[in-house]
Amino acid sequence: MKAIVVTDRAAGTAGMTLVERPEPDAARLASLDGANYGDVIVQVHASGFTGNELEWPSTWIDRRGRDRTPSIPGHEVAGVVTALGYGTTGLSVGQRVFGLTDWTRDGSLAEYTVVEARNLAPLPGDVDFTVGAGVAMAGLTAWQGLFDHGHLMEGQSVLVHGAAGAVGSMATQLAVQAGAYVIGTGRASARQTALDFGAHEFVDLDNDTLEDVGGVDLVFDVVGGDIQKRSAGLVRAGGSLVTVTGPPEARPADGLAIDFVVVSDRVQLGEIARRVRDGRVRTNIGTVAALDDAVAALNPTERTKGKTVIRVRP
Repeated sequence: MKAIVVTDRAAGTAGMTLVERPEPDAARLASLDGANYGDVIVQVHASGFTGNELEWPSTWIDRRGRDRTPSIPGHEVAGVVTALGYGTTGLSVGQRVFGLTDWTRDGSLAEYTVVEARNLAPLPGDVDFTVGAGVAMAGLTAWQGLFDHGHLMEGQSVLVHGAAGAVGSMATQLAVQAGAYVIGTGRASARQTALDFGAHEFVDLDNDTLEDVGGVDLVFDVVGGDIQKRSAGLVRAGGSLVTVTGPPEARPADGLAIDFVVVSDRVQLGEIARRVRDGRVRTNIGTVAALDDAVAALNPTERTKGKTVIRVRP
């Protein structure tokens, strides 16, 4: 099968290579002494890629700390189940699915991938594979940051950094639907996109003063650095700063600072898919490229907008 692999951490995305790799062994997967209990093989139709994946230790080493290169990146998948592993329940061969692959195993930038069944949810027949791959990581990250960790409630205010990006635009939509007042941030060129996704206000981080926002109940951060540190001072008493960029360098004076790693959740994926189907949630997909063109697509010469999705099958 065709797959994108990486072998050199220092090279980043420029070190990606399209190669031939063996397909997963369905017969071995189904045996008691085969692969992990509860795995399935997915014929990949579309794959998403998170920009900083190649900075994650899990891209290069397994759970025991052993080198696992050449590794296949990409952890957002949409496709069709082609084989069931020993002990698998809840899915069937031929079923359309989407979700996240395990961080420390080969991912979805390939024609086939092996995934724990519990990390996948059914993908409705009227939702395109490209949409499924484009919404899995962004949707789960936004959902968990806002509700599982931020405990956002109706009537509260939330400051969403990177509001025009794939995750930020999803967080904006979900927060607005929950009855929150959303203030988006980003570069000047992102203003209209953030407003189009539902933000009530927009702060241009290059030209506006962040502190003019005043107090908010929740900060949803995908930026980190100085912006994150300054944001801690905006959190009202009892509020939270929630980030995906690692342990916060500053904490609210009378609130919580939480960093988290997204996990796949079948129930949440199902809810996100329902909102996509009924038009309540729009994806923020920019470039869609074929697997043969993935290396170039993931190494753009100009700044891109939205999520890049690799369409593995037409």
